[in-house]
Amino acid sequence: MSRIVIIGAGGVGGVVTHKCAQLPDVFEEIVLASRTEAKCQAIADQLDRPIRTAAVDADDVPAMVSFLKAEKPDLLINVALPYQDLHLMDACLEAGVHYMDTANYEPPDEAKFEYSWQWAYQDRFREAGLMALLGCGFDPGVTGIFTAHAKKHQFDTIDTLDIIDCNAGDHGQPFATNFNPEINIREVSAKGRYWENGAWQETEPLSVRHVFDFPEGIGEMPMYLMYHEELESLTTHLPEIKRARFWMTFSDNYLKHLEVLENVGMTSIDPVSFNGQEIIPLQFLKALLPDPSSLGPLTKGKTCIGCLIRGKKDGKDKLYYIYNISDHEACYAEVQSQAISYTTGVPAMIGAKMMLQGHWMKPGVWNVEQLDPDPFMADLNRYGLPWTETYPDTVSLD
Repeated sequence: MSRIVIIGAGGVGGVVTHKCAQLPDVFEEIVLASRTEAKCQAIADQLDRPIRTAAVDADDVPAMVSFLKAEKPDLLINVALPYQDLHLMDACLEAGVHYMDTANYEPPDEAKFEYSWQWAYQDRFREAGLMALLGCGFDPGVTGIFTAHAKKHQFDTIDTLDIIDCNAGDHGQPFATNFNPEINIREVSAKGRYWENGAWQETEPLSVRHVFDFPEGIGEMPMYLMYHEELESLTTHLPEIKRARFWMTFSDNYLKHLEVLENVGMTSIDPVSFNGQEIIPLQFLKALLPDPSSLGPLTKGKTCIGCLIRGKKDGKDKLYYIYNISDHEACYAEVQSQAISYTTGVPAMIGAKMMLQGHWMKPGVWNVEQLDPDPFMADLNRYGLPWTETYPDTVSLD
């Protein structure tokens, strides 16, 4: 039996809360907190069991420490903004609380995604006897688990890894993002990077395109090479990988709107002066766009996220594709959220379960691929993200 604190009441926070509430034997007490308690209460009102809510500022480390010392949780699940990761890790260290998140830290004033800031906490967490689990969403998260599973059960060595993220859903809005607009647009508008032969290769944003035939009726869709944080952790922890890339699908409509917004400066994170005060254009744009949580009842279609892996087994070349397909409407029917939030929130719940039940509990700072994938893979099938593995004859992304 355990007590958890969930920080963040957006779309993912709602899914995590719903899924944890479904397992009272594991998550005996749940406290959902964010800067705006009304958002927490709205989620609590959807549940069939009572939880507590609170207002707390994740950026205020002393206030967060006091809050954690009063609540005495076994684990803090961070589904707030990536800018807040380090503040919450600091608070957990001071309060003596285990930590986990779904996305790596990035500084507010620079679109830079890397694990160095959080990996630097390794000694402090280990010496405190606390665990910090990083990037336990879907990508990053399940994609790392899929890769670790493949390495353990399918390959002697992995040569190439392509992580492929497809959203074949439609919400009917002229332009909207399926998760936090500020994070989404910063990510998409950044230069692409991929790992090849021991070095990072850089591309212009969304300049590398490939059409992929997605399974189970989704069909052919264009996808674009991007940088994603799990490329760094996976190539660090599985240095045998010769090439690792990340691909994501975008509709022509999304890309056209994004191009126009970029051309007029609305995606910039550099401050501009307006009516005597400084504003960040991207933050202003975020205020104008639909709240991602409002898209749940509107979105139809499916997601397909997985890993296409080449390597060798018993001296022979092997091609392996493992993926999950989630239906937006089915996700909304279960937890009142579309599949983008669902596919991030369910793995966060499972990661918390792995820690609290002792499957993954060890002091220090860890990425998911460093841990045993087997119990996590079993829980993906059990709690809403079933996976399929196939062995294609040939698939070319070159």
